[in-house]
Amino acid sequence: MLKPVENAARRTRLVDTGAVRVQGADAVKFLQGQVSNDVTRLTADRSVLAGLHNAQGRAIAVLRLVLAGPDEILALVPRELAAAVAARLGKFVLRSKVKISDASAEWNVSGVIQPGSPADALAAASAGAARTDEDGRIWICVATGGDALRADAPPRPDDALRADSGLRAHPAQAPASRALAPMSRWLVLAKVAPLAEPSGDDPSAALPVGGPGSSSIPLTPDDWLAADIAAGLPHVYAATSEAFVAQMLNLDLLDGIAFDKGCYTGQEVIARAHYRGKVKRRMQRFRTREPAKLNPNDSGTLADGRTFKVVAAVQLSDGTSEFLAVAPMTPSATIDDDAQAAHTTDGAPLNAEQLALPYPLPT
Repeated sequence: MLKPVENAARRTRLVDTGAVRVQGADAVKFLQGQVSNDVTRLTADRSVLAGLHNAQGRAIAVLRLVLAGPDEILALVPRELAAAVAARLGKFVLRSKVKISDASAEWNVSGVIQPGSPADALAAASAGAARTDEDGRIWICVATGGDALRADAPPRPDDALRADSGLRAHPAQAPASRALAPMSRWLVLAKVAPLAEPSGDDPSAALPVGGPGSSSIPLTPDDWLAADIAAGLPHVYAATSEAFVAQMLNLDLLDGIAFDKGCYTGQEVIARAHYRGKVKRRMQRFRTREPAKLNPNDSGTLADGRTFKVVAAVQLSDGTSEFLAVAPMTPSATIDDDAQAAHTTDGAPLNAEQLALPYPLPT
């Protein structure tokens, strides 16, 4: 999907990404009692990944929290979930000095892939870093390092998966004389200017999000999703809200859970799974070996007998799909009560291979 990148930023509008605003003197304190991570870590220079869970520890949404101003926090979520998340949080406001609203219409969200040398401020930033530029746009780093290449060819056994890049490299397709450039991926939030909105929601339209140079190579929302999938970043949509316990989405491996903070909704179940039990099912990465269209919440059986439920999926140009799915860790793993008997549409096992994640799964 992504072709070799020259020394230029590439960007796309992420029109399906929304924002929930939590504003007021008690914004940090309020969210501290609602989400899985330590919100006191949130600063103008640091975003926080967290889960919002129900009392059973199941993820209602995965949030990317960012400080948008004094006493103002934005939680980035799929746009289809923003109103529901705002309403859910609103039930717990009680006497807290906060106001919660769906602010999706007030912010444009873009995805930017920024190549550069390790000395460049953007390319060298760590995942989770945040900054505000001179135009008031908020930049949030979601992945760093690795290759500035991705090819849409079927994976080979010797494919290199560069840690944290979210992009797969196929060395055989890269010119031998060109070094693979470091890169970073950023979410960029820009306030909507009244009466200055471009017509339509064309996600491939040119975006004034900064970065050196310009590139004629398009970046699409599907390319961005494919990079998130390769990086093992979980998404929760309306179809999968309250379907997965936090550890099933690897939030504990992505610094999305603080086990040393106080109570929050779902904390007891999440802590018990961490301290007393072994998580038998986790989010893993796969690619179908033949054309297949998958959607979040689709369920099925792999050829080795493991059942799976899709977290996120993207269809590639050859018709195959790369996807994240929650499944038992090994074919011999004992299936817990949450594992449902599942099958593909035609009842046959899904012909898919398992791919590496850029972080290790517990054994």
